[in-house]
Amino acid sequence: MFVVSALVHYYVFRRILAVVQPTKRTRWIAATIAIVLFLSIPLQSSARMWAPGLSSALGWISGPWLAFIGVSATYFAILDLVHGIIWLTRKALRRPAPAGGALSRREFLARVGGGAAIAVSGASVGIGMLEARGDHEIVTVEIPLAKLPKALDGFSIVQLSDLHTGMTIDHAFVQRVVDRANALSPDLIALTGDLVDGTVESLRHDIAPLANLRAPHGVFAVTGNHEYYAGADAWIAEITRLGAHYLRNERVTIGSGDAAFELAGVDDYSAKDWPGHGEDLGAATANRDPNRALVLLAHQPRQVKNAAKHGVDLQLSGHTHGGQIWPWHYLVKIQQGGLLAGKYEHAGTQLYVTRGCGYWGPPVRLLAPLEITRVILRSTAAA
Repeated sequence: MFVVSALVHYYVFRRILAVVQPTKRTRWIAATIAIVLFLSIPLQSSARMWAPGLSSALGWISGPWLAFIGVSATYFAILDLVHGIIWLTRKALRRPAPAGGALSRREFLARVGGGAAIAVSGASVGIGMLEARGDHEIVTVEIPLAKLPKALDGFSIVQLSDLHTGMTIDHAFVQRVVDRANALSPDLIALTGDLVDGTVESLRHDIAPLANLRAPHGVFAVTGNHEYYAGADAWIAEITRLGAHYLRNERVTIGSGDAAFELAGVDDYSAKDWPGHGEDLGAATANRDPNRALVLLAHQPRQVKNAAKHGVDLQLSGHTHGGQIWPWHYLVKIQQGGLLAGKYEHAGTQLYVTRGCGYWGPPVRLLAPLEITRVILRSTAAA
């Protein structure tokens, strides 16, 4: 990733120089600044574990810069692709190269196009920063479940995912999410992973507002991949202390008697490489009542393939951030087997993927707004 990042930086730097055409001295100054900004990215990422204050400060510089490099690289690549197609078309049609005047005009248009790419990239990052630090969109989604008893029709679950506390997401941001969630008066709150980016010692104060989450049927959680990067066992213990019930390949009954459904949770898809952890849907669904609706909390959407094999009626997931920054949406979608955000269905199992209520890395969300999800369960059972 370091090498890929370096190559992308070099490509964007060269394309910007082609537009600006600075003096030799200015070019060297710009190169020095670009190298420093490039190195700030891995420094900021690694510092979250040993110097969280430095990581947070760098996050406001390296994060937007990384977003700018990624977005501008895309726009420049599109321009270069168009130029390449035009060149190949001329070759195929055996048209002569443009005369001197036309060549100057072509250079002029190339510089204008490049300047527009820089301007649009900068504006996109600015808009994305406002979106990442703005208000959360409350997304209400109704899910029909044939096995849900009529008595539980309208049961509400507020899903919070991918908060990524740490770096540039602090106590005040987490408190704002908690206040918005509680204001929805949910019956149950589901935390579907990636709540933190750092150690318990460095983030205990920032994550503390989770203790204020309130729902009559409780707060339940599962691990995401970032909990494992930051020390999953320590974080499970800390967030449990704050009042959440972790479902680690296990199941609980929500409600009682005939007015009940089952809620299960599994470890993250990536947890198989960690001793004592790993997804085990067989254990989570063992001896379940097949006549009761089963809702599963699983961090990554692609876990739905296994969920369908175990008769899960509904899976709630996060992980993708809805792509977070266009055009990275497409890469995330490929990585998750086409599952990016919203409602899906796989082999009889319904799936909802939230865009998440935080962000990872750059404090930027472009065409992927912050989301707090309110899932309303609807009964389609016969009266």
